[in-house]
Amino acid sequence: MNLLFKALGDPTRREIIELLRKRDMNAGEIADHFSISKPSISHHLDLLRQANVVISIKEGQFITYSLNTTVFDEMVKWVIDVSDKKTKANKWRDSLAIASTTSRQTKKNK
Repeated sequence: MNLLFKALGDPTRREIIELLRKRDMNAGEIADHFSISKPSISHHLDLLRQANVVISIKEGQFITYSLNTTVFDEMVKWVIDVSDKKTKANKWRDSLAIASTTSRQTKKNK
């Protein structure tokens, strides 16, 4: 997951992801959309590949890159799980607060 967040933390890599949302592309096609060197684009693609954000398939002399949406599904599931745990913790905390208040009121009324 750390590699994924590192990959998403860079605006150039996010823009590459946006390009690949539209269609699969080779490195040259991706590089044409940027004003940085091809080795820099290659480095960004390598980081995206390490994070499993993109899949690369060698076709002759070219490598075609496509978006791996599975990794995003896993990230969304993780975010939902974290959110659910927080919600459950908040409900548990609220239940304790209600029980504590009820207990104090009961003691006052005695």
